[in-house]
Amino acid sequence: QVRLVESGGGLVQPGGSLRLSCTAAGINFSICTMGWYRQAPGKQRELVASITTGDTTDYVDSVKGRFTISRDNAKKEVFLQMNSLKPEDTAVYSCNAKVKWVDYWGQGTQVTVSS
Repeated sequence: QVRLVESGGGLVQPGGSLRLSCTAAGINFSICTMGWYRQAPGKQRELVASITTGDTTDYVDSVKGRFTISRDNAKKEVFLQMNSLKPEDTAVYSCNAKVKWVDYWGQGTQVTVSS
């Protein structure tokens, strides 16, 4: 059974930092493209960052220069380092694993940026 478990969310002041982690189980992690999505209240879910099996990364324009995605294949983990957080970054962040045409999702972790 595939499981993706996120951690690291919380409440942070504007300008602060958080590091999200996602640990995978029951999946051949090294062949997955991994991604972080977010969904804010009343908005559509959006892809924030992704990293391929070859460590090619991509980011939505709004987080470029502030967020960094990375992965550790040996530990089956993917990370999202979020710096210079803004109130508009507030959302539920979910980990995604793509293997060919199949998507797997974590349960999500809340990130709230507020003073």
